[in-house]
Amino acid sequence: MEIKNAHEHIVSVLQELLQKNFDAEAGYKQVMQKSENRALKSWLQQKAHQRHLFATQLDFMIRELNATPATDGTLLGTVHRAWIDVKSTLSSHTDEALLEECIRGEKASVEEYEQQLPKVNDCPGIKELLSSQLTTIKSALETVKTLEDVEAV
Repeated sequence: MEIKNAHEHIVSVLQELLQKNFDAEAGYKQVMQKSENRALKSWLQQKAHQRHLFATQLDFMIRELNATPATDGTLLGTVHRAWIDVKSTLSSHTDEALLEECIRGEKASVEEYEQQLPKVNDCPGIKELLSSQLTTIKSALETVKTLEDVEAV
């Protein structure tokens, strides 16, 4: 019985991260459409694609565990994207406001991965994948903070 519970627990962790990556991909696509800066749009498109790849990797892991992957994001992600719409409409500095939301989203992703990572300590392959994704997300967070500083000048 414990093996079944451990299996379900690992699948649950992967499902949560899969949904968060669906949210992040959709958020980056939304922000990309609202941005006025061509270089920023390109960077946002790359981040959306990266999150799509993360979701594909997580989907594969879930299937490898003989489970059915989630097919969309979370309600919280939907609410956050609605907030981005409102904020960008009210802001006179649209790109700066959008970057602030990217920072908020990336910080939430880092926190989520850091919370979930210890739960997969007994699964080296999964832990390695999640650690790699976390490192990439942290790098994106640092980059978006830099971009926000440039936009603010």
